Amino acid sequence: MYFLMIEIKNISKWYGQFQVLKDCSTQVAKGDVMVICGPSGSGKSTLIKTVNGLEPFQQGQIVVDGTSVGAKGTDLPALRARIGMVFQNFELFPHLSVRENLTLAQIKVLGRSADEAAERGLHYLDRVGLLAHQDKYPGALSGGQQQRVAIARALAMDPIAMLFDEPTSALDPEMINEVLDVMVGLAQEGMTMMVVTHEMGFARKVANRVVFMDQGSILEDSSKEAFFHAPQTERARDFLARIIH
Repeated sequence: MYFLMIEIKNISKWYGQFQVLKDCSTQVAKGDVMVICGPSGSGKSTLIKTVNGLEPFQQGQIVVDGTSVGAKGTDLPALRARIGMVFQNFELFPHLSVRENLTLAQIKVLGRSADEAAERGLHYLDRVGLLAHQDKYPGALSGGQQQRVAIARALAMDPIAMLFDEPTSALDPEMINEVLDVMVGLAQEGMTMMVVTHEMGFARKVANRVVFMDQGSILEDSSKEAFFHAPQTERARDFLARIIH
C-alpha cells in the first residue's frame, strides 16, 4: 500500500543573496530508497537537511508523516527523534564510549531507562557487526567503524525514516563497502531512506528512485532504471558519463 512519508513542495532557500535551493519538489513513500546525486555545490546536502529542520527554508512546505516541518508550532526536536540522520563526519561524542554514544539520546530524548536503552543500542551495534567494541571510545575505531556506530545510534531511536548525508565521503576507499553493506541491509528490510551520495553502485543496487540536482534545482526525479538508462537532461548524461567512467 502506498503511504507518503516525506513530501517536499516548492522548497526555496537563500543564504543572503545566494539562492541555494530553487523550487524543489519531490516525495518519498514508505519503504522508498531515494538517492540524491549531482555535482558538488548543487544543494543536495542542504535539501536533505531541510527535511528534519536542520536547515530552515524561506519558501515551500515539507511534511513528514503528517507533520509540517516549517510550521511555527512544530516541535523540531521531537520530529528529529523520529528521523535518523547520519552525517559525513560521524558526529560521535569522543569522550563517551560506544555504548554511551548509543544510549544517551534514547535516555534524554525518548525517556527510556538505562537498561532498555542499552538493550536497544547493543542490539543495533550487533546488527552493524560491532558488538565487541561497545566499551571502546570513538578514537579507537576506524572511520568505517565510527560511521557504523553512528548508524546504529540512529536506528536505536526507532526512526520512521533515515537520512544519510554523504555517509562514505570521509572514509578511506577500503572502508566504504562496510558502511554501504549496512545501508543495503537496511534498504532490503524496508527502511525508508533518503541518501545523498556519489556511490552510483549503491544507487544501482538498492535505490528505487534517483533525484539529480544541479545549481539548486531538481533536474531529474525518476525511477532508478529510467535515470541510469535514459536520463532526460544533457546535464545528467554528462554527470553519469563522468562518474561511471
